[in-house]
Amino acid sequence: MSYLDEGELRGMGFAALGLEVRISRRASIYGAGRIRIGSYTRIDDFCVISAGESGVDIGSYVHIAPFCLITGSARVVLEDFSGLSSRVSIYSSSDDYSGEHMTNPAVPSKYTGVVSAEVRLGRHAIVGAGAVVLPGSVLGEGAAVGSLSLVNRNVEAFSIVSGVPARKIKDRSRSLLETERLLVADRGVPPSLG
Repeated sequence: MSYLDEGELRGMGFAALGLEVRISRRASIYGAGRIRIGSYTRIDDFCVISAGESGVDIGSYVHIAPFCLITGSARVVLEDFSGLSSRVSIYSSSDDYSGEHMTNPAVPSKYTGVVSAEVRLGRHAIVGAGAVVLPGSVLGEGAAVGSLSLVNRNVEAFSIVSGVPARKIKDRSRSLLETERLLVADRGVPPSLG
């Protein structure tokens, strides 16, 4: 995998950019001026991040695997240590499919019923391959979403959910918090997006 170098990253005009950020040359970034990225974060091949008017905030130690999509006009937040497996799609906007309105971005907005709401993945939240996260969903700290799941509501902290729609199947261990403490003691605290 080939990554953009520091000069190329700075030249893209991100709203904020931390240390040792790795973005594949094969990723597509739209609205970089509305995207903030923390330190030690990696975005892999064929990802599309399209920041709407409210922007995208990606914390530190975040991994976004190949073929992921983040899009919509409302804000999307991926807090520190969160991660997306391959082919995860996060939408902070969605058309109204009820038939009450027209759909698609080629139609003027006064004829559509687009719904937009912030999406937030808490610290250590992970989303399995092929899962879809819809507008307004909040994944609490340490939440885990199974592969091919559909998240259309909030997910409790340190719970594991799966299915369509995603439902809680069990609790997740909090042992990773001790591992985080060791990492921070070893490497220090990365600069904040603040």
